[in-house]
Amino acid sequence: MGTSTGNPGQGGSTPLIPSWLPPDGAAPPPPTDQPLPDGVLPPVPAPPALPPIPPTEAADRFTAARNNFSRFASSGGSDRASLGRALSHYVSTALGGSRAAAQRMGSSRTAGAQLLGFLSGALANGPREALRALNLQNLAGRPIEEVFLGLIDYVCPDGGTLDEGIAREAFIETIADLAENGVADLDSLTADQMQTIFELYATHAIETRLCNDIGIKAITLPANATQAASVQAQLLDFVRRSVADSLTQARTAMLALTPQRVSGFVTRVYEQAFGILQTLAEAEAEAL
Repeated sequence: MGTSTGNPGQGGSTPLIPSWLPPDGAAPPPPTDQPLPDGVLPPVPAPPALPPIPPTEAADRFTAARNNFSRFASSGGSDRASLGRALSHYVSTALGGSRAAAQRMGSSRTAGAQLLGFLSGALANGPREALRALNLQNLAGRPIEEVFLGLIDYVCPDGGTLDEGIAREAFIETIADLAENGVADLDSLTADQMQTIFELYATHAIETRLCNDIGIKAITLPANATQAASVQAQLLDFVRRSVADSLTQARTAMLALTPQRVSGFVTRVYEQAFGILQTLAEAEAEAL
């Protein structure tokens, strides 16, 4: 369910999107070799321009989403209205809308692009050639779970951060779900199966991110294991419906992907999925 990272949850004052990278801009002019007149000191170079410190987010921005999700978990999955309110608050208030939510999926967007790029290459040129391009030709013809385990360091390298951990955990859960979702042989990969694999990955990435932010008590609050399983299944279904609808809208673009367009496509899918998730959640919250 994405809760195995053992994280106490995101602090409310943590900036949603780190902005410590230097902004784009022109490079400083190169130094000149012209000699200076006698007695004239060289000018003191100006300090480099640094990006502004990101604003501190409201410390309580996750509170409403967490409280509602806790009520849903405590009900054992019966309080669907609380689930709707939790997810709606999460996207609209805690994350600041679908676009900001997609940007928050940093490592998961990168990993999703790597995965989709590989699958597109395998569909177009065959898995053997796609693996050879990564110097993994020794995996050609192996069971698909073994191939994907061999791809893990390419798709989502383990860098040690929470964001990278979420991306990696989502990929491992995707591997576990391949057979159950009818994907058993990479050599006979179809466009529908490519969509299914990416759908599984994006679903697990969003769910794991969400659980780390607001669902950290989803296992402990239900009264028993059956109720905990119900909470997990309903949340996963909610997220997957959102991702599936997003991919259905984008299927034509997915089948015409080029390597240069994969990253932008993945970002748009995440953004649309979060938007659909918010819409579905609001409808659930208002249902009688």
